[in-house]
Amino acid sequence: MNQPSRAATDLKILFAATLLFGAANGIFSATFNNYLSEVHQLDAESRGWLEFPREFPGFLIILVSLGLLAFMRETKMAAAAMLLTAAGALGLGFVARDMAPLVVFIIIWSLGDHIIFSVEDAIGLRLAKEGGSGRRLGQLGGARNLGTIAGVGLIYLMARAVGNRYDIFYLAAAAFALLAGMAYLQLKTGKGEARRSRFVFKKRYGIYYAISALFGLRKQIFLAFGAWVLVKIHHVDVATIASLYFIAAVLGVVARPLLGDVIDWFGERAVLAADEILIILVCLAYAFAGDIFSGSTVVHVLYGAFILDSVLFALRIARNTYLKKIVEDPQDLTPTMALGVTIDHVVAMSLPILSGYIWAHLGFRWVFVLAATIAVAGFFVCLRIRVPRTS
Repeated sequence: MNQPSRAATDLKILFAATLLFGAANGIFSATFNNYLSEVHQLDAESRGWLEFPREFPGFLIILVSLGLLAFMRETKMAAAAMLLTAAGALGLGFVARDMAPLVVFIIIWSLGDHIIFSVEDAIGLRLAKEGGSGRRLGQLGGARNLGTIAGVGLIYLMARAVGNRYDIFYLAAAAFALLAGMAYLQLKTGKGEARRSRFVFKKRYGIYYAISALFGLRKQIFLAFGAWVLVKIHHVDVATIASLYFIAAVLGVVARPLLGDVIDWFGERAVLAADEILIILVCLAYAFAGDIFSGSTVVHVLYGAFILDSVLFALRIARNTYLKKIVEDPQDLTPTMALGVTIDHVVAMSLPILSGYIWAHLGFRWVFVLAATIAVAGFFVCLRIRVPRTS
């Protein structure tokens, strides 16, 4: 099989794997907060503390990635990640009945999650045309959203039919993850290339590191407390949370490829700076919607803020397209992305603990005031992005 034909085949397989992973991830996203609230009866402070073990694998991901890169390419790492994701899902669904196994299986699931996030964009960028990095990663994001639609749609139907059966939910997530792993194993991109596992830390990539840190801070607040506001303050059930993820995923099927094109057209600096402005508005909505609106309008405004934030998460690909443009050596790409994930988590691991304390002692709105302040800092960091001119 000639090289262009092999690349086209790999791209189709990658889209399939990404879609299947999206289904597994969508199931987790749509059910996790309700699972913690209903099965384990966690309060906001405990929910914040749980983010530490959940994100600890992200802190270690640079060491994990360098270790794995020493004897396998990125596509095999992706398959291993899916195996861990499946094991974590099965453990949560069938074993975790108290806090100790809950933490263990969250770590296993999270390790798989963080491995895939450290390599998926590198795999996608290998299959991108020159000048089309944003488009390719946006298309893959759209495929993941299609998977998310399947996953959360399945959860919605099952929740309506049999109630909140988290064992069945997470069995389905494990099945999707295993199928994704089988697909990743079929990829040939990168096969035969010399493997080089080394730590990369360069001043040239300083803005990339800063963006990774700020993204981690923003991400953790919303992952831990965005849906938590709906579940704990407004008592939104799992079927409704699933429907919100479903709507966000449907929008993302169109928005993610379009946002990828927007990155290619306008550049990472403009897109990421605009993202921070929109995040400030989302944070203010979470913090002050109850003071501005009344009745059911409040929760509908929060639904809109939740969906907008979910769609905006697609713009995280801009930091990796930026990295590809400034990278000195193509072999720097995966180790630097892995280091970006680690930096993301170094600063983010303690924030949910602080946020949970703030929620418990000052009120939930101040959690989102903190997030808005971080977004303001992110706006000014993004304005410092510079990309070398291409001839």
